[in-house]
Amino acid sequence: MMSPFRVAVSARFRRTDGRWNFPYFDLAPLTGDAAFDVVHLGNGPALTGGELRDFDGLILASEGLPREALEGQSRLAVVARFGVGYDQIDVPACTEAGVALTITPDAVRRPVAVAALTLVLALAGRLLIKDRLTRQGAAGFAVRTDHMGVGLEGRMLGSVGLGNIASEMFRLAAPLGMRHVAHDPFTDPDLARRSGVTMTDLDTLFREADFLCLHCPLTSQTRHLVDAKRLRSMKPTAFLINTARGGVVDQSALEDALAEGVIAGAGLDVLDPEPPPGDARILGVPNVILSPHALAWTDQCFAAIGAGCVSSIQAVSAGEAPANVVNGAVLAAPAFRAKLAKRKGSVA
Repeated sequence: MMSPFRVAVSARFRRTDGRWNFPYFDLAPLTGDAAFDVVHLGNGPALTGGELRDFDGLILASEGLPREALEGQSRLAVVARFGVGYDQIDVPACTEAGVALTITPDAVRRPVAVAALTLVLALAGRLLIKDRLTRQGAAGFAVRTDHMGVGLEGRMLGSVGLGNIASEMFRLAAPLGMRHVAHDPFTDPDLARRSGVTMTDLDTLFREADFLCLHCPLTSQTRHLVDAKRLRSMKPTAFLINTARGGVVDQSALEDALAEGVIAGAGLDVLDPEPPPGDARILGVPNVILSPHALAWTDQCFAAIGAGCVSSIQAVSAGEAPANVVNGAVLAAPAFRAKLAKRKGSVA
């Protein structure tokens, strides 16, 4: 009889008091099945090789997964990332160790697109300012015409990146009558046509967008892509929206741009670093809407992400390749194929 498929669940799924930190993520399909042995790991900002040595699979929250944790992992076969970001995971090391890294793009497509559009609408309507005015009573009502919103029809909604989430954002925004423009050197031209999006170069996008959304991964090429020079190329009436990763933006340069009126405002669901120190300048800037990397977090989002992670674990435990593998080359790697064959009870 085959031994249970041992699954490690990283520490950040639980709070320090032991409570489950990710409601609506249902582990019951694994914990209620004798074919799986689920173990919750202890705290740590990054996982170590010793912690993972005796596991077949890992469900990973936001902890880092460095090369040293992956080297020599002869048993570990799959890392199911809870979400889509993997900038803190050494992907080449996963492939070298015969470990498939999976993400959950279908689960986050709608929630993150809605989050971006929420920030666009809130900035356009000056929502936070009007909330504050209302709480001031008569004095606030007296100056409400000083804080007019921005009409959306005919304005340019731009995106750095045209992938899973950005294309959904544009689809949801279609009834608003905005012009949809994006830059993405890797996009499928057919996707752009189907999405009704005009592709352009990066400089033009920054120069002409009224609402510029960031929908790109954090890589060595995109780190601080939004710097002081690019911010100064934007319209003084423009807004920047970031639901991707904080490191895509040079936060110090953005703080300067907001304070000096270089751009009209920003909506940020992500910061650099996270969480920010209590004296971070961005926390005191009035023309920015902030969210703690959680604006897309909904009951449906967490349930779908969790189900995607569980599906990845179940597939590998059955000796099958999982869906949504980041490092596609691993699927043909002998080390990974051997791990799948072992689960099938046959010789590769």
